[in-house]
Amino acid sequence: MPDDAGARDLWQLYEPLHAVTYFAPEARAAFEGAGLRGFWRGYFAGRAAPLGAVPAAPVTALFFSFAPAMVARALPDVWQRASPEQALAARLDGAVAALRAVLPAEPERWAAAADLLEVAARAAVTDGRALSAANAALPRPAEPLARLWHAATVLREHRGDGHIAALVHAEVNGCQALVLRDALHGGREQLQPNRGWTDAEWDAAGKELASRGWLDDDSRPTAEARAVHRAVEDHTDRLAAQPWSALAPADRTRLAGLLAPLADAAAVVIPYPNPMGVPGPRTT
Repeated sequence: MPDDAGARDLWQLYEPLHAVTYFAPEARAAFEGAGLRGFWRGYFAGRAAPLGAVPAAPVTALFFSFAPAMVARALPDVWQRASPEQALAARLDGAVAALRAVLPAEPERWAAAADLLEVAARAAVTDGRALSAANAALPRPAEPLARLWHAATVLREHRGDGHIAALVHAEVNGCQALVLRDALHGGREQLQPNRGWTDAEWDAAGKELASRGWLDDDSRPTAEARAVHRAVEDHTDRLAAQPWSALAPADRTRLAGLLAPLADAAAVVIPYPNPMGVPGPRTT
């Protein structure tokens, strides 16, 4: 079994490959071509489509940090504009076009990275992890960039499902998680509107955290809050480590080397800071 830090290091390399589907113009154009105009229609339809034509409630639960009212504005309306099958096709086509536009033209690297990433993705145990299970059940693409993106998506949803499990274990709900993150690292001006929470809901979450002794009178995080946050992150890393046991240490090292320049190239379309918590592009 790889160490937990190794799982986090690899996540930082494959997450940018997945995230082009949210930020690249090619991805946005593909969703619009499928009838999903507007960023959030494409986001909710594309990410939820592996589950089928689901209503708002399960998506609110599984996506976790979005306000229920925000999810309800998109679902189930998006399924009147595009079927899940159309949304899935647009998602994959847009992601591949985005990666092709920014990655170095090294097809052999793409294929080699996809081969190794797929080994981990196929090994991922998805018990209790609905988003990763739904993505893992999709047909395996044939084209190397499509395979690379799909494997990265299975693994990032596997990690995300585990992160939510860690937050639930810590008795932290979606809005509270964002308020705590803002207290620790800042970013309310981005996190709150992008997840749809009202000022009243945000403030109520802050008061609950303060009642636990996690925020002081100036809404700054206490030592206990920092400990809880660290425990959640460590728990997330532990839960994300399992798929990597399918790769030998030498193969994990090789994969990291293959992914590094691809992650750096994909990072150009991702805003920083971002709600995913992915660090900015490397400068060396």
